[in-house]
Amino acid sequence: MSYIEILILRHLTRRPAHGYELRKRVESVTGVVLNNNALYPALRRFEEAGAVSRTAHAQQGRPAKLVYELTDVGHALLHDMLADLPPDAAQDDTEFMTRLGQFSLLSEPERLAVLDARDSALAERLSRLAGLRSRSGSERWSTLVTAELIARAAAEREWLAGLRQAAAEPEPQLQAQPDRGLRSAGPAGGSGGG
Repeated sequence: MSYIEILILRHLTRRPAHGYELRKRVESVTGVVLNNNALYPALRRFEEAGAVSRTAHAQQGRPAKLVYELTDVGHALLHDMLADLPPDAAQDDTEFMTRLGQFSLLSEPERLAVLDARDSALAERLSRLAGLRSRSGSERWSTLVTAELIARAAAEREWLAGLRQAAAEPEPQLQAQPDRGLRSAGPAGGSGGG
């Protein structure tokens, strides 16, 4: 599963949506461009797995609007996807940041496990980069690039140490906010939500 699938399920936790609305909601909140070739196959897989249900809403003079809603299976799947950061995904910045952005849905031990997976990936990256640095010799540009990558990975490991402390803190209770988005026709109308 990828971060795209996490984003799709996460946005369905807020309320049911038709495909176009879901795509626009993900794009407006995350900046991730979600094309139909990623969205609809994922929704189909989720429907086949029982993670989402699909309902046709009739529209006058137009084809029915298909509205997707997250099921209990979908909530469990989203949770499992967020709590699991396999080593290959831990190397990927977007995969990690997507999970980090949803830490409010995870328990402290689950948060720490994700942070540990990322820290291990960074330690491995630093080891690889140290090997590159030793082999680059006096090649100026290679040395500059490698030094920058080492500095970035080391800085992120320091940042992760601070995140470990924050991960142990309880989540503040959020107050319900009115939906200020414009409503479109039908029960799945509305916009927004991060």
